[in-house]
Amino acid sequence: MKTVGDQELVVLRFVAEHGPVTVGEVAERYGEAHGLARSTILTVMERLRKKGHLDRKKVEGVFQYSSPVPASELLRDVVGDFVQRSLAGSLSPFVTYLSEAEDVSEEELQQLQDVVARLQSRKQRKE
Repeated sequence: MKTVGDQELVVLRFVAEHGPVTVGEVAERYGEAHGLARSTILTVMERLRKKGHLDRKKVEGVFQYSSPVPASELLRDVVGDFVQRSLAGSLSPFVTYLSEAEDVSEEELQQLQDVVARLQSRKQRKE
């Protein structure tokens, strides 16, 4: 996966969650609220397309952009890239961060417990 910058990532997430969308739709529904001009959105989306993160097809004379992967897979890949590049592949700093987070919801806590259970099960099967 070619790396993406912060601004590219938020636009990519928006397209992955709402696509297929046009540049105009992203500019109106996301860009305006964040002070980004249509031309900036176009530039970011084209950079993402050239990096292989967005697909583009012409529909009734207008280009529509979509993510080739679902938003959940996209985020998994981004987190994996972050762990490799920023944490040298170690999950320990991430786990420490989570253990000290004060605003973990009940739903998020349940998701973490489910992940731990899956990891334990996978480890036991390997042994």
